[in-house]
Amino acid sequence: MEYIDVLDKKGNKTGKSKPYSRIHQDGDWHRAVHVWFINSKGEILLQQRSSTMKIYANMWCATASGHVSAGEDEEISTVREIGEEVGINVSKEELKWIGEVTRQEVLNNGTFFDNEFNNIYLIKIDLDIDKLRKDSGEVQNLKWVPIAQFKKIIQEKNPNLVPHPEEYKILLNTLENL
Repeated sequence: MEYIDVLDKKGNKTGKSKPYSRIHQDGDWHRAVHVWFINSKGEILLQQRSSTMKIYANMWCATASGHVSAGEDEEISTVREIGEEVGINVSKEELKWIGEVTRQEVLNNGTFFDNEFNNIYLIKIDLDIDKLRKDSGEVQNLKWVPIAQFKKIIQEKNPNLVPHPEEYKILLNTLENL
């Protein structure tokens, strides 16, 4: 069972930790990580979430994402989530931190409280997605999308894209300045 550090509203650790299910049941603040892959062709790797996910099932989002486990730092969690979700090993040195978003959402008819500090990372990498090992419990599909097309998907507020507009602003601003 994965335990997650409970944070205060400013993102400081409280000294308590809880199981994943309790964090979201109780609405505790916690930390998560999102990582985006871009390649040398100017494409971004999107993940389609599994149909069994508790929130945003079947929707497209960051290449990999997940919670920061109790006692773990954000970069270690990011590396771990990449390995778990898409089956590749990367180093902390390959990660580029591009920002943080604070999100407060009530989902699933008021039964799932998602109060998170999301650290967002970017990795420049060229890889064949057919050779990746997807975690079927979390990842349904992966696809490379040209960045221009991804911008259009965001602008059109595509209902199949996880609604994280603040994160997308940070990501697109970073991509424009690469």
